[in-house]
Amino acid sequence: MTNRVWIKQPLACFDGTEQIVTNGIVVEAGKIIEVLAPHQSPSSPCDTIFDARQHVVLPGLINTHHHFYQTLTRAWGPVVNQPLFPWLKTLYPVWAKLTPKALRLGSEVALAELLLSGCTTTSDHHYLFPNGMEDAIDIQVSAVNHLGMRATLSRGSMSLGEKSGGLPPEQTVQAAEVILQDSLRLIDRYHDAGDGAMINIALAPCSPFSVTPEIMQESAKMAKEKNVRLHTHLAETLDEETFCLERFGLRTVDYLESVGWLNHRTWLAHGIHFNDEEIARLGKEGVAISHCPVSNMRLASGICRTKELSDAGAIISLGVDGSASNDASNMMYEARQALYLQRLRYGTQTITPEVVLGWATRGGAKTLGRGDIGEIKVGKQADFALFTLEDIRFSGSHDPLAALLLCGAERADRVMVAGNWRVVNGEIVNMDLHALLNQHRTAAKKLVNL
Repeated sequence: MTNRVWIKQPLACFDGTEQIVTNGIVVEAGKIIEVLAPHQSPSSPCDTIFDARQHVVLPGLINTHHHFYQTLTRAWGPVVNQPLFPWLKTLYPVWAKLTPKALRLGSEVALAELLLSGCTTTSDHHYLFPNGMEDAIDIQVSAVNHLGMRATLSRGSMSLGEKSGGLPPEQTVQAAEVILQDSLRLIDRYHDAGDGAMINIALAPCSPFSVTPEIMQESAKMAKEKNVRLHTHLAETLDEETFCLERFGLRTVDYLESVGWLNHRTWLAHGIHFNDEEIARLGKEGVAISHCPVSNMRLASGICRTKELSDAGAIISLGVDGSASNDASNMMYEARQALYLQRLRYGTQTITPEVVLGWATRGGAKTLGRGDIGEIKVGKQADFALFTLEDIRFSGSHDPLAALLLCGAERADRVMVAGNWRVVNGEIVNMDLHALLNQHRTAAKKLVNL
């Protein structure tokens, strides 16, 4: 029998676009069936009533760029003060020793941290497939299902090793036919194109400096044939721009177009170093950008031009990026940093809490090509993040929605995914987090000391 739930009289509610006044949300069969006007009651009796008078309710947050495995190399001394290219070159040999067990632990920790921050849907960009790691995406699917979250898992790849002029060491690259065959397998096995999907698959050659143009082109063809999305890093640093000019004789967006990626199917991580003409082209084609402010500040990469991109027609969302360049997997922390970093460029009137929370919800859904999540509207999936303002950091605050970012909310009190409570009283349901963290810490020490 279907359970009908009334999330009653929230302290404040953000619907994905703006703050709304509502007497609550009615959920049934994993979907929103009513958003009540003030003083309105549900149209029929509810099985469960949750008193939300102390809660700020958001659509479940959506993370559009991550590398789960990097939770194993957070705050590692040798790379604390390095920019992107040296950072990568130092970490690649460590990551090449990744094992299936370590990936499972790293993924579960990343997912748990995201879920506790109010994230209900995440993406991951996994591009490391050294010997023994052929089933990496299958491991991630299992971890996502265990946490009860939604995910777009990107079958990443690296095919351009050091011997051919790329950045990755040879033991981390794969042959083109292996990459494409596994990409097809994963799409056919796991990708769910319907509303309410828990797992989507995307194709994600890592970056211009780690894959061949052939892999980019073949991935674009497969994505079109199978109707899945495309993802890659682009224009993160000036070093990358220089690499593209020297190797391909093209700037980054010209390169993107040359391999068949300049279209609405594509979303890009970072997207910092675009000129005005490139921004116009990206916007015209409806390309999406995953803004990763913490990583961009940590590596001193630059500031994404979110307003110009949005004005041109590009979609903006938020990504926590890998936990070795963030070094966190917390969407509320990311949103707060996005608010402050973007205000440095555009000012206080343009970058409001509503704008940034919109990137983290509705923008994330659009980035991942989903019309069923990211908003609190009738017919959408019942994915919510509920926060209380009882911690000392909120004492004396007045605007509940603004307080989430300005006062620094970091942990949700309740999180619902597909109509099921996955976080209750700030704890993940049916998870021994202490035991997971003990195993994860052991695996992290072992990885960097091998």
